[in-house]
Amino acid sequence: MKDAFESFLKAYNLKSRFNETYLITYWEKIMGASIANRTEKIYVRNGVLFLRISSSPLRQELVLAKSKLMELLNAEIGEAIIQDVVFI
Repeated sequence: MKDAFESFLKAYNLKSRFNETYLITYWEKIMGASIANRTEKIYVRNGVLFLRISSSPLRQELVLAKSKLMELLNAEIGEAIIQDVVFI
C-alpha cells in the first residue's frame, strides 16, 4: 500500500507538496509542545519555511540554530525539502 501511495505521489508530482503539508501537520511532534505553542504561523513556499514565533528569545534561538533546524526537518522527511527558514 505504501509503495502504491508513493508511486501515486510521484506520478502526479505531489510528493513535495505532501512533504510540506506533513511538516506543518506534525510540527508539534517534530519540534515539541513548547515551540509549537509559541508558533503563530507556519507555511512552506518553494522550499522556504516561513515561521512566526510569538516569543522573541525563542525566535532568536531558532535563528541561531537555523541550519540545525533545517537538518532536523529534512531528516524527518527523508528528503532535502527545506532550503531556507525565514522568520516573519
